[in-house]
Parts: sequence; structure tokens; C-alpha cells
Amino acid sequence: MQRQDSQDAPLFGEDYDHNKPRSSKIKHPLASFFHLFFRTSAILIYLICDVISSRFIVSMVTIILLLSCDFWTVKNVSGRLLVGLRWWNQVDKDGGSHWVFESRKTHSGNIASSADSRIFWLGLIVFPVIWFIMVFSAIFSFKIKWLAVVIMAMILQWANLYGYVRCKVGGKSSLGSIAKNYLGVQILKRAMKKGEGP
Repeated sequence: MQRQDSQDAPLFGEDYDHNKPRSSKIKHPLASFFHLFFRTSAILIYLICDVISSRFIVSMVTIILLLSCDFWTVKNVSGRLLVGLRWWNQVDKDGGSHWVFESRKTHSGNIASSADSRIFWLGLIVFPVIWFIMVFSAIFSFKIKWLAVVIMAMILQWANLYGYVRCKVGGKSSLGSIAKNYLGVQILKRAMKKGEGP
């Protein structure tokens, strides 16, 4: 695995570079729209597919197309524009596969806005959780024919989430230790705010 450059794109809307002002306005409204559009549309089609059409194949193909468009858009467009992160798999001359995780360099001057960052991370985290819940819903409601669709949706959503978290925290870092450190920092911040008081 390879890791390229620095960590200036904020995870969950955090601002690591306090010396540079960040905009709270959405800098990339079109990318933000499509970041949420395909994934929201796929969930809506899944939820109301019985009302729209009784044809399982039509609904399934529509959902899979929306999920594929979402995966491509998030991986290739919105990640780069909204938070300055990207990831991909690279095959070398010997046929070996290497994952590359990259973040925009701090000195590039193109700092992501906090609104763009929040939209990106919120969409990236919430939707995989929704699909995860829908997997259990399909199992417990005995919608076995839909199980393949919701599992595929969950895998595509989690793949992008995993790739971008690895970009943000570093290609070689343990995600478990990163989560523990993040939670520890949040608890410390809250304790400090309570200690300051009015």
C-alpha cells in the first residue's frame, strides 16, 4: 500500500489547519448534489419499488445502475473536489496489485470548505449504515430476492467509505487505533469545554 502527501482534508468536518481560514459556503454545489443524489435515489427506488413497478428486474437494474453511478461519482469526482482525497488500485509491471491512498497537499492553497466536507463525510457514513440496516430488514421480512441487491449496495457503499477513511488516516494506519484516538480527542474536547464553564 502506498500513501502520498499530507493530511489537510478534514475528517468529519474537522479543521486541522487553524492558520488558514475556511469557507462555510458550499464551493462545489454540483458535486455536492450528485454526491447525495445517486445514493438517495437508489434508496428511494428500493423503498417504493413495489408502488412504482411490480417488475423486480426493472427495479433491480435501476437500483444497481444508480449505485454504480454513485460509486464512480464518489470515487472519481466528489472525493477529489469536496475533500481533496482519492484512492485507487494500481497494477505494476510484475502484475502485483497496490492500493494507493492520496490527499491534497497543504501548500496547494485549495482548502476544502467546511460545508463541502460535512456533506461529503455525512453522505459517506450515513448511507452505508442505512444499507446495512436494509440487509437485516430484507432477511427478517423474507425478501430473499432483494437480498443480493441490498448486499451489493452495502458493499459498494462500504468500499468507498473504507477507501476514503484510509486516505484520510493514512494507508498503513490501523483503523481501530484511529477510531480510538478520534473518540479520545472528542471526549477530551467536551471535558475541556465543561471545565471552562460560564
